[in-house]
Amino acid sequence: MPDFTLSATVPTPYDQTVADVRSALADAGFGVLTEIDIKATLKTKIDVDVAPKIILGACRPQLAHAALTADPRVASLLPCNVVVSANDDGSSLVEIMDPGVMEEFTGTAALGPIAADARTRLSGVLDALTSTAR
Repeated sequence: MPDFTLSATVPTPYDQTVADVRSALADAGFGVLTEIDIKATLKTKIDVDVAPKIILGACRPQLAHAALTADPRVASLLPCNVVVSANDDGSSLVEIMDPGVMEEFTGTAALGPIAADARTRLSGVLDALTSTAR
């Protein structure tokens, strides 16, 4: 199976990493449209305890509009999911859906440059997280 995420492990604790991710996304021009607290949801719905994990639905409207114009089916792949998970050692894992999969999944070549822009921006988010954590 092809890799479909960009990821980085950062030494900061979960709550700090979530705040840092939000800030880095904003700096890259992304807003957070949705938020799913997996730990809280699973506790509420099926009474299980899991490590903290959150899904942030990130969107840069200009890129979303361009992608939807190129192929309206891409709506099913939006927003870009950014997942922050707490690790047992006190560090955090940040995983971001690789926007490059949009072109792969749809076969729409016009999505290539749009996905490349999004990928560059989101890779920059990971770079910012790992560079400030040092």
